[in-house]
Amino acid sequence: MRRFQHFAAIDWSGARGLRQRGIALAVASGTAAPELVRPGHIWSRAEILAWLEEVAASGADMLIGFDFSAAFAFEDRGAYFPEWADSPADLPALWALVETLAAGDAHYEIASFLAHPEARRHFRHGRGGVGDLFEAGAGRLRVVERHQRATKQAASVSNFNLVGAAQVGKASLSGMRLLHRLRGRLPLWPLEPAPPKGPLLVEIYTSLAARAAGIGGGRSKIRDGAALDAALAALGSPPAGFAGPVSDHASDALLTAAWLRAIAGDDAPWSPVPLTEGLARTEGWTFGII
Repeated sequence: MRRFQHFAAIDWSGARGLRQRGIALAVASGTAAPELVRPGHIWSRAEILAWLEEVAASGADMLIGFDFSAAFAFEDRGAYFPEWADSPADLPALWALVETLAAGDAHYEIASFLAHPEARRHFRHGRGGVGDLFEAGAGRLRVVERHQRATKQAASVSNFNLVGAAQVGKASLSGMRLLHRLRGRLPLWPLEPAPPKGPLLVEIYTSLAARAAGIGGGRSKIRDGAALDAALAALGSPPAGFAGPVSDHASDALLTAAWLRAIAGDDAPWSPVPLTEGLARTEGWTFGII
């Protein structure tokens, strides 16, 4: 597997509004401690996009993880949105559909997509109720999500669910609008193979980094600088050096950047057994799930 010089992690948010306290960006370079990009700054999604575009233009040798899903379930029903004539055939077409329907929404929000009469049938909404095609129970899961549950590597939720603190649907949809804009400029694994040089995007779960650092269960969030440094040490990283409180979004980004650096040189994350060419085109995969 090729080597990277820099490792970035983006803790993402699909909340409404221009700026999001839930967004954090950290980079680990060489063997140095991971650092926040613009510490204390309240990011907008547009600023994250601009940062990614700068990385793409620079050709930096960087592995970049984003904490949202690049796709919805497809394999189980042969479609992202069964019974919808315009249901896309692959990842780029999915991102294009989301962008087309949400193009008028400011700040990369996705309310217009979810208000579409065909789209809303597939989601569990808040006060808007449950779509008639939302799968009973937890909702539809991608192959990677079913696999990680079965092997107890992680406990994901369906991104067709838009309700509750653990929901990831809105963040994923807003992220798809960015992926649409980055198409052709920043490759995304496994849809595209890792290039011999330059940047590469991967989907991540920050909880995987926490588990690798020995943090699990109800302790998956770090809000203290000393605890963060202990977790970084477990991943072979120098300390970040925060004294006192640290936001869980910042600690997620810092720890995950160090974790990406720790595992990116291994073969296993790049060749999970269940991953096929078809899944790479339609559902993608979460880096680190093997």
